[in-house]
Amino acid sequence: MNFRHYGTFCLCAVLFFHAPFISQGQASPICPRVVIVTYFEIGADTGDRPGELQFWVERDHLDRIIEVPGMSRAVRANTSGTEIAVVVGPGNINPAVNLMALGADPRFDLYRAYWLLNGIAGISPLDGTIGSAVWTDFVINGDLTKEIDPREKPEAWPDGFLSLDGETPSAPKGGAGWEDDVRQWHSADAHANRRGNVIRLNLQLMQWAYDLTRQMPLPENPAMRTLRLRYKGFEGTAHGPRVQIGANLATEIFWHGRLMDAWAHRWVQYETDGVAHLGTTAMNDTGALLALRALTAQGKADWNRALLLRTASNFDMPPPGMTAAQSLAAERHGDYTAYLPALEAAYAVGHRVVEEWLKQP
Repeated sequence: MNFRHYGTFCLCAVLFFHAPFISQGQASPICPRVVIVTYFEIGADTGDRPGELQFWVERDHLDRIIEVPGMSRAVRANTSGTEIAVVVGPGNINPAVNLMALGADPRFDLYRAYWLLNGIAGISPLDGTIGSAVWTDFVINGDLTKEIDPREKPEAWPDGFLSLDGETPSAPKGGAGWEDDVRQWHSADAHANRRGNVIRLNLQLMQWAYDLTRQMPLPENPAMRTLRLRYKGFEGTAHGPRVQIGANLATEIFWHGRLMDAWAHRWVQYETDGVAHLGTTAMNDTGALLALRALTAQGKADWNRALLLRTASNFDMPPPGMTAAQSLAAERHGDYTAYLPALEAAYAVGHRVVEEWLKQP
């Protein structure tokens, strides 16, 4: 990949007009080459059961602790300030608030930073297996909808979810010539529709990351394999974990089950006009990416330098012979079948990209 397409890294003394205001006598701003964005941590940042942040802090020696007003957790940074990491979740709203607070802090110049958003996720057995790492092309906000309780929906409807524009699940969005038709997004740059509920990341950067990591082996322990083989006949579970590409459906509700899985596949196809296919399910990424878009408009960041990596810790529906309620009870937050392997995959695959970014002058 030609990094020059995305500009050179920040030289604070030279790129003065892009840097935040620093008063006389104040230290120069921290100019990270890489910002690691995660969404939750369990307990402390180091030394206990890890969440999404901990491996980054411990293994990349992010020993500096910087409190930022408006952020729910302190920023972690290495000695040189070339790499920082943040926790900005949970949900879709908190990430936006936290990243805007980070961008407003004059101690940081994020204009030329690369961004790796990463976290664990659910995956459909139709598309992959637990332990897989999915580079994200599209993020779809599954909350910005009309909804009828499925017990009251017309019998012919597949589910109770409708577009904000429609009266039926199959109604076209916005009518003929709809300017937010994803099929008309011809450039590779990051893009969002007017509502911000469909976001596409920079496809060129994403493809570079996928090509760089696609051959990386991802482990499968006996418990993961045993669960995968229970999904007999599902295309995504015919092989072990691997690096792949797919869309992320972001909802504030942690949903589960075969019928919700069918809705998720339909909704991703519907909102992207048939362009994208479901890869993972989570709840944070539209908020984070819309904040990066806003910071880009302010000249404080560049969301064309953002990648999103989701690693699968759990399936989004039960295996044959188990009810949705039983499956949901068996897979608890922080103790999913592939919880630790998914965290390891996020660090291993993500760090391969981060290494390349940190090599840049």
